[in-house]
Amino acid sequence: MGISARLKERTRKLKNSENMLSGVTIASMLESTIVPIPLEAVLVPLMQVRRDKLWLIALMATLGCLLGAIIGYGIGYFLFDLLGDWVIETFSDQQQFEMVKEKMQNQGFWFVLTLGIAPIPFQIAMLAAGATKYSIFMFVLATVIARSIRYFGLAIVVYVAGNQAEALIRQYKTAAIATLTALVLLLWYLSTLF
Repeated sequence: MGISARLKERTRKLKNSENMLSGVTIASMLESTIVPIPLEAVLVPLMQVRRDKLWLIALMATLGCLLGAIIGYGIGYFLFDLLGDWVIETFSDQQQFEMVKEKMQNQGFWFVLTLGIAPIPFQIAMLAAGATKYSIFMFVLATVIARSIRYFGLAIVVYVAGNQAEALIRQYKTAAIATLTALVLLLWYLSTLF
């Protein structure tokens, strides 16, 4: 049985479970930290069959991702303190790290927001923010905005398209992500002008 078939089977079991919302939260937390599971493959079918909980599913997925992001930030924050000098000496130099740290402090919000939307592993943003001791408040804000766009965007598509949502998302996902990423990059660029 392929991964897609296993996910669909788990989704069928999850849809009527009393643990559905906590399951969504845990899956989202794991997806944002260590387990590269295609969360949309579970969320969209679940949203389609549980339209009564559509917005709550999106909220719980966002909260799960936020929890995972904070854990990732903490790993970057605390483990970099333990291993940071070795990492800097091995892969870079102190001057280059200070430059990255300064860029993260000045443009970290846009960096985190972009990686939260783009199809790039979000773990990079979490670890970089923690390692450079970027503002936890701005990190959380960027994460909430990016992941809300992702999960509530899926909910909007399901709300509007109903049972056709899965096919629409499959067909237009790449274009939608590219457009949103380009928009965020444009806003990031414009923010540097002011």
